[in-house]
Amino acid sequence: MGSVGSAIEAQLFSWDGSGALKPKEGAPKELSDGGDATTPTLYISQKDGNKMRVKIENGPPTFFDTEVKFTLGEEFDEFPSDRRKGVRSVVNLVGEKLVYLQKWDGKETTLVREIKDGKLFVTLTMGDVVAVRSYRRASE
Repeated sequence: MGSVGSAIEAQLFSWDGSGALKPKEGAPKELSDGGDATTPTLYISQKDGNKMRVKIENGPPTFFDTEVKFTLGEEFDEFPSDRRKGVRSVVNLVGEKLVYLQKWDGKETTLVREIKDGKLFVTLTMGDVVAVRSYRRASE
């Protein structure tokens, strides 16, 4: 992923299928409702080879910002903005895609981030439910 080597700053501009995924993930209703109303800004940066930082600033009305620092290929504890507990995650670079695997309470979610046509696409999958978010660069 060529853009992983430099910081990606993107802002959400479209998001399809998100409502179908949140209840299955177990997110509280107030976050499920508020999450659809936010326009988050996403920052991804890479440092010292395999060290990554992903920061999401959600802004009003939720203000549930998250920042995660991890090393590619190493499992870590994650504290997502939807307040799920006991989430263990691992992120790998597969070709030009960042592929996240989150596990908690016997459940599993996959999140894939990739750049296509100058946009960042995030595909979330849980079982047979798929949601896609697309982001544009904040400078546009």
